[in-house]
Amino acid sequence: MEVKIKAIHFDINDRLVAFINKKIEKLSRRFEAITEVEVSLKVVKPETSMNKEAGIKLLVPPANDLFASKTADSFEEAIDLCLDALERQLEKDKDSRK
Repeated sequence: MEVKIKAIHFDINDRLVAFINKKIEKLSRRFEAITEVEVSLKVVKPETSMNKEAGIKLLVPPANDLFASKTADSFEEAIDLCLDALERQLEKDKDSRK
């Protein structure tokens, strides 16, 4: 599985990269069909609360790509919210295939 992380208009630190990889790894153990993950991070409005936006796109063949985007106070919180939404989408997709 390939993980691509893109930080828009800021430099990402190693701690955040490690956090994202750990969370994605946990998700990929539950849903083995995931082949690629694209994470995009950006600061929406500097100097305001709720200004960190995370978008995660999962490539899950043969299904359509799954996407979630959330805004929160921190990138970690936004990533967690995205992954919760994607987990629900993956469960729905898994149930519909049965």
